[in-house]
Amino acid sequence: MKILEVKNLSVEARADKKTILKNISFEIEEKSIFVLIGPNGSGKSTLAYTLIGIPRFKITSGKIFFLGKEISKLPIYKRARMGLALGFQEPAYFKGISVENFLKACSKNSQQKEIEKALDLVGLEPKKFLKRKMDQQLSSGERKRIELASVIVMKPKLMILDEPDSGLDIIIYKELYDILDNIRQATNASILLITHREEIGFLADQAGFLNKGELVYKGKFDDVMIRYCQSVGRRKRCRKLKVKKT
Repeated sequence: MKILEVKNLSVEARADKKTILKNISFEIEEKSIFVLIGPNGSGKSTLAYTLIGIPRFKITSGKIFFLGKEISKLPIYKRARMGLALGFQEPAYFKGISVENFLKACSKNSQQKEIEKALDLVGLEPKKFLKRKMDQQLSSGERKRIELASVIVMKPKLMILDEPDSGLDIIIYKELYDILDNIRQATNASILLITHREEIGFLADQAGFLNKGELVYKGKFDDVMIRYCQSVGRRKRCRKLKVKKT
């Protein structure tokens, strides 16, 4: 079953009416991971914000369907109620707010056990982190994990994760990929994972390559990766992949 369908989507910034996305089409199956890869400035975050309904971007053509229903004109809160959730690239600081209260605020219906389970899923021990403050004393890796936990407690049907690996060192982001796989298995949620790192590929059921606002190629991750590394000059990576004729 398709959980998300994006059909011929074009998007512009409301502030200056600059076109950012052009004629984007792709689908995400239920309980799958779709990896969207592309260089910085390619429009990946704009796509995430448009899917969730952030109003500073305007759909100029095309449609978005979630669970078979068109949501192109729905506000953020209605999309959230349907089961869409976004994990931001740069988690916010909340001075004076505990991790526990932050996670409770993300989902009023979550029980204490569910909050603790969410922390366990992202590799944080609840007893050590529930009373910690959401401030600069948290490391970048801890903040990323708590951001993921906040998405989990929302119980979404589709998680949109905007570069959760951004700013992490190689050891931490390898751990992060294991965490994402655990989340999929524990929650049965689909995941749209936005990244510019090819190491995430082993998790992908399907993938797409976004460049200069256009979806250049979509399909199996290795095939998508060939187009990506050739376009952005990753020659060493390209030599490891067998180029397939299309």
